[in-house]
Amino acid sequence: MSKRISFVTANYVARQVGYRMTGGWRQGEEATDEHMAPLDTFAGRFEEILRDVRAMGFEAIEIWTAHLHWRWATDGHVATARDLLSRHNLPVAGLAGWFGETREQFEAACKLAQALGTHILAGMTSLLAQDREAMLEALKAYNVRFAYENHPEKTAEETLAKIGDGGGGWIGTTVDTGNYGNQGGDALRAIEKLGDRILHVHLKDVLAPGSHATCRYGRGCVPVEACVRALEEMGYSGYYSVEHEPAGYDPTEDCRASLSMVRQWLEA
Repeated sequence: MSKRISFVTANYVARQVGYRMTGGWRQGEEATDEHMAPLDTFAGRFEEILRDVRAMGFEAIEIWTAHLHWRWATDGHVATARDLLSRHNLPVAGLAGWFGETREQFEAACKLAQALGTHILAGMTSLLAQDREAMLEALKAYNVRFAYENHPEKTAEETLAKIGDGGGGWIGTTVDTGNYGNQGGDALRAIEKLGDRILHVHLKDVLAPGSHATCRYGRGCVPVEACVRALEEMGYSGYYSVEHEPAGYDPTEDCRASLSMVRQWLEA
């Protein structure tokens, strides 16, 4: 069961600013992107992340685009990443982040996902509203599915309105439990209504509605355990990505503890 639990590397959004991310998400993302992009230092920096993920006990990883971006990833970056992922025996649960505003950008994201051995793009793109046909063509060409991650949506109905008919299963949703909680919504109810449109899960807890202050499972307002149990009862067979992105401290111990909890829930 633990092979279905992944660590999303966006948890390290504040790492390159010393966990003093006072300028918001963009500050951490830009610092991470700048740190990871140079090819001559990429191998060591990418492997450091993989070692830390393995040390926590995770057996799968979800790669945030700031750590390996479709915008700057060369053949050299991809070959290095593939070799290191294989060496550390970490399958890629998905590629997480923003997947562009144009057909070319979205196709580059699909190509990168395919090269990393994953079939899931978990995040957002302008093409969802602007050019669904182009999206579907790229998804089919690279055998990748787009899983829209809820952000402003409070209910399943709002998410379903955003993703539409799904294009025959190529477009679905990444349920971010913490984002539903942040918006004052009911993550458990959303899961029950979304059903088989759920392609991926970002399992996240937040301290209170109206706040994106993430926390260890059980310390916030999201019924994380009930969400996992509902998903299992529905027959969900995808990954659960442990997500916790504090701006002011290292999330390692919390993520280790949350991993242990999800393992117990899946084995019960």
